[in-house]
Amino acid sequence: MSLKDSKLYSIAANKCPHCHEGNFFATTNPYHLEHTMKMNQRCEVCNEDFQREPGYYFGAMYVSYALTVGLGILLYLFMRVYLGLNVTQFFVSFIVSLVVLMPVLYRTARLIWINFFVSYEKPVVMQHCEK
Repeated sequence: MSLKDSKLYSIAANKCPHCHEGNFFATTNPYHLEHTMKMNQRCEVCNEDFQREPGYYFGAMYVSYALTVGLGILLYLFMRVYLGLNVTQFFVSFIVSLVVLMPVLYRTARLIWINFFVSYEKPVVMQHCEK
């Protein structure tokens, strides 16, 4: 199994969870703020529906919460152990980090959520038989 066959590839590369070819979001740059939240309706390669039903992505809020808690714990440990900063300095840096990483966390949470429910299907390569 190669990296391209894993769900991690779909999440990290902004790819369709079904074929790992088409883009999930309209633009690959999360900091292109005009289009940060714009998702494609369907995959341009396999036609997988990304807009499944109203409210489908509410579950991504729980994923986003988990990512935020993980980021907070890692940042706290790094700042406390390696830099020796106090709690006030941690909170200020945590809030700044959240604001800066908001587009990335938003996209990552949605990609993780849809990858829970859509499985990857490796494309079948047709070989021609000579007669």
